[in-house]
Amino acid sequence: MLLHLSTWQEVEAYLQQSQGIIFPIGSTEQHGPTGLIGTDAICAEAIARGVGDVTGAIVGPTINVGMALHHTAFPGTISLRPSTLIQVVRDYVTSLVKVGFKKFYFINGHGGNIATLKAAFSETYAYLEDLQISHAHQVQCQVANWFMCKSVFELAKQLYADQEGSHATPSEVAVTQFVYPEAIKQAPLSPEVARGHNIYSAADFRNRYPDGRMGSNPALATPEHGKQFYDLAVKELSNGYLEFLNAD
Repeated sequence: MLLHLSTWQEVEAYLQQSQGIIFPIGSTEQHGPTGLIGTDAICAEAIARGVGDVTGAIVGPTINVGMALHHTAFPGTISLRPSTLIQVVRDYVTSLVKVGFKKFYFINGHGGNIATLKAAFSETYAYLEDLQISHAHQVQCQVANWFMCKSVFELAKQLYADQEGSHATPSEVAVTQFVYPEAIKQAPLSPEVARGHNIYSAADFRNRYPDGRMGSNPALATPEHGKQFYDLAVKELSNGYLEFLNAD
């Protein structure tokens, strides 16, 4: 059940059965010479919809732009500041808490969002209490990173070993190839790829990672691999969502 394809009456009826909602969140940022700029949002959205189908959960609109300031020296990247993303998450959650939602499960496709999301949750809990919403103490938010699922990590290690890297990875590129086979990109990739540098400013990032990859070889990706990662993530996160939904 997709929130944006539902009516308010359908949402009101849903709330009689469940107070949980899934939000896909990703980023709009460079992913190397062959990775789609929307990779993180594409993966999160596809997997979140799969989890929604399995669990019967309502799935909210994808938050396509995240915290990607360190990628902004590459054309096409769009980023929110951490403070802006915190406000966005707070306002999303607050709008839905007011009508009865209590459990918010963010399926995340971008590592750069993690710290900001956790800060946003803390800000949101305090804000809801300040508003004196009667069930504010029952509101819970959780971030679930699909790329950190145990089964996904193990398959990536099996398929790609140390060529998985940490950005513009073959696993995430494979998922986009599965979801959008018509948008598969080809480009020459240098066998030498930077890895292991700390992340500072956007200019420094581009200087250290000139083609945008971080230790990865996305040429290893295939749509068939993407289907495997998708299935594993949907299964593991469906179990995770139901556990979260049913926990005190």
